Amino acid sequence: MLSIDRRIQIPLAEFRLTFARSSGPGGQNVNKVNSKVTLHWSVTTSPSIPSDVRERFVAAYRTRINSEGQLVIHSQRYRDQGKNVTDCLDKVRELLLEVAVPPKRRIATRPSRAAKRRRVDDKKSRGQKKDLRRKPRLDE
Repeated sequence: MLSIDRRIQIPLAEFRLTFARSSGPGGQNVNKVNSKVTLHWSVTTSPSIPSDVRERFVAAYRTRINSEGQLVIHSQRYRDQGKNVTDCLDKVRELLLEVAVPPKRRIATRPSRAAKRRRVDDKKSRGQKKDLRRKPRLDE
């Protein structure tokens, strides 16, 4: 069971794991051991996540979801297959945690009169500073 928070719990049976030979350093071991892990998870049909979280997830990570509605994550960071499985699950957990809490609605506000005055004063002082950099005119 992959626990995201108290509301979201995903059974490991929903994930499909495939293994392959990893690239990179590892000596002769890399040619014998399938340590690279590819995790497939059908986000669009998963009953384990609430619909609002699913909508935010699909909107935020549409480039990571393939045409069948599956999230595909790879890990070959470690030389150990078990650690790479844990790494893939951690990546899924991080992605879900980012969209689990709905974003706060922004309350539209207007700048105060003092803030407008400060902005105009700053613009004027910046303009005066730039005027001082110019060469003096002969007609003045």
